[in-house]
Amino acid sequence: MAQEGLFITLEGGDGSGKTTVMGRVAAYLQNRSMPYRITREPGGVEIAEKIRSIILDPAHTAMDARTEALLYAAARSQHLAEVVEPALKEGLTVLCDRFIDSSLVYQGYARGLGMEEVYAINRFAVGTRMPDLTFYLDVDPEVGLSRIAANQNREMNRLDMESLDFHQKVREGYQQVIHAYPDRIVVLDANRPVHMVEQDIVRTLEERVLKGF
Repeated sequence: MAQEGLFITLEGGDGSGKTTVMGRVAAYLQNRSMPYRITREPGGVEIAEKIRSIILDPAHTAMDARTEALLYAAARSQHLAEVVEPALKEGLTVLCDRFIDSSLVYQGYARGLGMEEVYAINRFAVGTRMPDLTFYLDVDPEVGLSRIAANQNREMNRLDMESLDFHQKVREGYQQVIHAYPDRIVVLDANRPVHMVEQDIVRTLEERVLKGF
């Protein structure tokens, strides 16, 4: 039986550059002949992608915060069952754009549902599965939103329409999650150029691999 792979997640506010950084990390793994799987949340598999379309539809402004939290958890459970767990069992490194931390921050803190309450919902969805390593891309909300506005190829979703105050609360929420999981979460200054963020990630990966995580 293959040794279980590593589960690595990227977190950050909107416009933090997670998609770009994800590609750089994948290139690093490929250059070192480390098999990997890239995926995202919500989504990554047909059922979860359909749930994603409901959550992020700009027309669904009436969505209740609890409904939102439950939909994210449902998508996460399906994604975990169909994509993450099988890949890890095959020995692949799984690179995932967002995971449980996003729900704790966006719905638990920024929406005001309570981080413990949202954690309980997600524990039912994911069981004991948590990332081995999480990179948090910390960006000033004003910088992140300006990047989104400047990206003509990006389709605006419901979360992009939130106020600056909401995105500031998201950043505050991440600080609480970082405090709760200091050994798992590595904080990176994403206000800098992407190549500098990439260098920090590569350095961390190489240190963690040598230490066996």
